[in-house]
Amino acid sequence: MVYKFHLPTAKNPNSQRLKELRGSLISVAGVLGRKIINQDGQELGTVVDLVCHWDSKEVYPPLTGIIAKVSWRKVWIPVGNINQITQTQVLLGYAKLDLRDFKPRKGEVRLSQEVLDHQLLDVDGARVVRASDLYIASIASTTRLVGVDVGYKPLLRRLGPNKFRSKAMPDSVIDWATIESFGAQSEGQGQLKLSAHRQELRRMRPGELADMLEDLGRQERQELLNALTPELAADALEEMEPKQLEGLLRESTVEEGARYLSSMEPDEAADALRDVDDQRRENLLDLMPKDNARQVNKVLAYDEATAGGIMNTMILTAGSNQTVETIKKQLKSSDMDLGSLSGLAITDKKGKLLYDLPIANLLTAEDDQQLKDLMKPPATVTVQPEASLKEVAKLLIESRNPSIVVTDKKEYPLGRILADDLLDVLIPTERFHFPRLLSS
Repeated sequence: MVYKFHLPTAKNPNSQRLKELRGSLISVAGVLGRKIINQDGQELGTVVDLVCHWDSKEVYPPLTGIIAKVSWRKVWIPVGNINQITQTQVLLGYAKLDLRDFKPRKGEVRLSQEVLDHQLLDVDGARVVRASDLYIASIASTTRLVGVDVGYKPLLRRLGPNKFRSKAMPDSVIDWATIESFGAQSEGQGQLKLSAHRQELRRMRPGELADMLEDLGRQERQELLNALTPELAADALEEMEPKQLEGLLRESTVEEGARYLSSMEPDEAADALRDVDDQRRENLLDLMPKDNARQVNKVLAYDEATAGGIMNTMILTAGSNQTVETIKKQLKSSDMDLGSLSGLAITDKKGKLLYDLPIANLLTAEDDQQLKDLMKPPATVTVQPEASLKEVAKLLIESRNPSIVVTDKKEYPLGRILADDLLDVLIPTERFHFPRLLSS
């Protein structure tokens, strides 16, 4: 399961609360296995896990009870029966223990089983880490989960002699007030689901999300992708390393894989499919929307070491007699990825390419101007789909353009190659991204 968190900053008022509680923090890992003592001083059992209420919408989740081992049974001790929790023992307020079996309830999370040692998404640091320890403390007479430690020292402490486990030595503690789970526990399932439309995820760069996806396990990958908007998920998938993306397509169902591919640019989807076995590739294409599959097949028809093999077939075209205002209106209502738009292919009445207009020139032109009035020297540089990638690179450098249009022998536009896409192919170990004029 996956959680996300933000590193606390000086501006976060809750970080001061954690500093105030630092001396009274109780290690969850240290409490596990400790004795449970009743009102008469008798030992009744040992601590198996601590349970918090996740859906309370409170800054610090309250403790709702403890799972205890009594003889061979695991029983539930509600927080109302607990008098005090220390680092060495749990003191009850009653002499007798109600031996009710523990049954997971909706909204409750077992800290040891479901959070400790599980993956967390560090949104600010754009990395995947693990919770090496958790800390509880008393706030206004209520025991609450107040912090998470992601350092290595708690791990060493837990591996050492039992006497050291009771000594809480916070290493890299993060205020729980800066943490949000991706959702609540489903009743009867030990799984926390990712919640969609998280503003923090939207602010992350696709490359950062791709790094996280590469570090996560299968189930966590699927949950994170489901939490993203389709557009952001597609951008993140496009940034993944080819082998990692191939692995994701293999581990996903065919329906899931087809959905992911359909949200990607045709050239990126084609690149991902080249490494998939023939039968699975055919199955994935069959489940994609027909237009998406057709665009991807156009790219797959060419060798990946040629211009046609890396071109994006989703190219924006317009007739030379159309006005700037008309094109701007089309762009506003279009479902194209405007962030990757670098130019407008102006065509004649037959659809042949006349000029590749930089998108900046379109946006700064007067609305009543016709596109043909914006066509100025030098002439547009194009490349044919069979051209090698070295030829494409040479033409891009000579023309000093951020992209180049791919045309057939009759000058009909087939697609466009962005400079950063070319660099990704030529130098696959690095991710290059030029600023995009329409990116948010």
